[in-house]
Amino acid sequence: MQDLLSRLNTLHRPRLLVRTARIGAASYSRDRDLRRILGYGQAPRPAVAILRLLDLEHEVNQQRLNGDAGYAITHHVEILIALTGEAAYLVRPDGEDTAQRVALENISLSQTKTGGSLDGHRL
Repeated sequence: MQDLLSRLNTLHRPRLLVRTARIGAASYSRDRDLRRILGYGQAPRPAVAILRLLDLEHEVNQQRLNGDAGYAITHHVEILIALTGEAAYLVRPDGEDTAQRVALENISLSQTKTGGSLDGHRL
């Protein structure tokens, strides 16, 4: 579990993506959102979901960095929101309503400024 959380905490993404994901995390619904993103009939365990989401996020981020015409910022934000939500379930597996609060308090993504320097704001 700690390795997954460490991987999440080392992601460095633009400020706009991080801020948007922060806002969206408050309304994350595992059943609704995770199925749509991953395409599974039943949602996998949080650790499995996080691994798949990290792979998807890496692919989408590479599209962003390469200026790929197929890049969709909305899909990227959805993945970041799901990563935050799944991390909350990993930290607190009972799935209580506090999952989003836990994620917002414990999971961070570094925001990159326009100049490329890193900023340690919490997600």
